[in-house]
Amino acid sequence: MNRVLQVQRQDREVAGQTREALTAQKLTLLSQIVQLLLMSGQTTERLVHATERVGMRLGMRVTVLPGWGATILAFDDDQHKRLELVPGAPVAVDMRKVTTTMSVVDEICDGRRDIASAESALGAVSRLSPISVWRFAVLAAAGAAALAILFGARHWPEILLVAATAGIGALIRRGLALVTKNLFVQPFMAALVAGLAGAFALRHAPGSMSSLVALCSCMILVPGPHLLNGALDLVRGRLPLGGARIGYASMTILMICTGLLFGLAIGGANLPVNTPPASVSLLIDVLSAGVAVMAYGTFFSMPWRMLPIPVVIGMAAHALRWVLIGVAHTSPALGALGACALVGVLMTPIANWLHLPFSGCAFAAVVSLIPGIYLLRMAGALVQLVAAGDAGSPDLVSTAIGDGTAAMIILVAMAAGLIVPKLLIEGYRPQA
Repeated sequence: MNRVLQVQRQDREVAGQTREALTAQKLTLLSQIVQLLLMSGQTTERLVHATERVGMRLGMRVTVLPGWGATILAFDDDQHKRLELVPGAPVAVDMRKVTTTMSVVDEICDGRRDIASAESALGAVSRLSPISVWRFAVLAAAGAAALAILFGARHWPEILLVAATAGIGALIRRGLALVTKNLFVQPFMAALVAGLAGAFALRHAPGSMSSLVALCSCMILVPGPHLLNGALDLVRGRLPLGGARIGYASMTILMICTGLLFGLAIGGANLPVNTPPASVSLLIDVLSAGVAVMAYGTFFSMPWRMLPIPVVIGMAAHALRWVLIGVAHTSPALGALGACALVGVLMTPIANWLHLPFSGCAFAAVVSLIPGIYLLRMAGALVQLVAAGDAGSPDLVSTAIGDGTAAMIILVAMAAGLIVPKLLIEGYRPQA
């Protein structure tokens, strides 16, 4: 009798250990999914939805509390209740990792993958390398040159200098990524190079378009997806994470402005504060926008087969903006609102269908609408105002206030145009 009881007790212990091991395996799988999606730029709402779907498939009730630096993962499978901290900060955008991870999630939920094979697949996703250094540099050069043409540059020496400056900045960023983990050194140094090149252009070829050498090389550094993801989090009530995203993006923009102004100061030049972007023809506007969108899609590691989607949508949005401003004579803010609304309506279902991060796709499509020129000119005007002291011109004050206000209004219009359609569409069809 004692022998029978002993065997039964051992069987229960083995069964308990097996359940504990299975629970640990499930938790590891969920942690992998959260970490990959968070650190690759997936929107928070889709991350939470994907994790909860997998949890339901595994027989768990899962709650995800995303955060900056660590995400809390709570689960209950009727046998265990646990909290797990998943480390990771959303500082990158990698569409290839997002799409592959979401495909694995679908396979798990459809019963086509077991836990072991899913862990192996996600491990392979985490080891995916970023795009090559030379591809990154070439596309950065092409994107900056396209922005320069879009803003009115017509002389090939200026356009080529913009491209060379952005390409060198891209190489420097990749090199610094190997030697430091600091998040702000890369944009600062790339902007410093842009400032030095801009000073060279302004000193040797003074003119309204020479400033584009510095401005366009810096505009490709603007962390648009983080601003958009932060705004989405704030709208959905995730204030700590949304605030952290906005803070990170704001600090990056500050480093860009600082590096640019330092470079200009070293070169003995000031950024012109009264040179509005020149108007361009519809054809040049649309084609330049397509090149810029392609460059940004490549920065975010979008698969080649999917790259035409944001390119076409971005070109259509630019055509609409050109018509609104050039034909209907609306303000730049209303033009940006209309263009971004079109992108929001089209990109929301497409991004969800293809498992692409909305922020990366949407920002790539409207990157050239970002009022980076206004922000950088405002910073230049403020620096000149401080340097002039009591002798500062009232025009500098009005320029700084005007450019800052214009940038803020355009950013709000862009955010509303992208976010409102997304919220309406996903509110009507939550699982779309």
